[in-house]
Amino acid sequence: MSNKFEIPISFGLQKTGLPLIVTSDKLQNLCFLIDTGATHNVLFSYVYEYFKDEFKTLNEKQNIMGIEGHYEETPIIEATFNFEGMDYTSIFSVLDATGAIAQVQQETGVQIHGILSTDFLIRNKWILDFETYNVKCND
Repeated sequence: MSNKFEIPISFGLQKTGLPLIVTSDKLQNLCFLIDTGATHNVLFSYVYEYFKDEFKTLNEKQNIMGIEGHYEETPIIEATFNFEGMDYTSIFSVLDATGAIAQVQQETGVQIHGILSTDFLIRNKWILDFETYNVKCND
């Protein structure tokens, strides 16, 4: 099955200066930052607590550098999100970044629910195109 699509990131760039995409389907309207500098996918703890039954909790933890630059041990989950009609399952660290996210929301009016890392982009063959302001997949 071909997986070819484009997801616009222009709204997020215009509103916040950040490449943001929004989920659809069952867990709709969750906003993810695409961060090419991130090595781990992150789901923020307040989102995890609200949708806990939707995720598979793994009996693992990992150390990641949090938004404030400090290493933190985080629980690991497996989560499936839908973007443009396609489901994507990946591993996420659950991180409490309430202060930083509240500041972004206060400054931009946009609430971010998690981060999609370079690993997510590579595994799913997503390409950020800053000429057209789209995420592309031509798989």
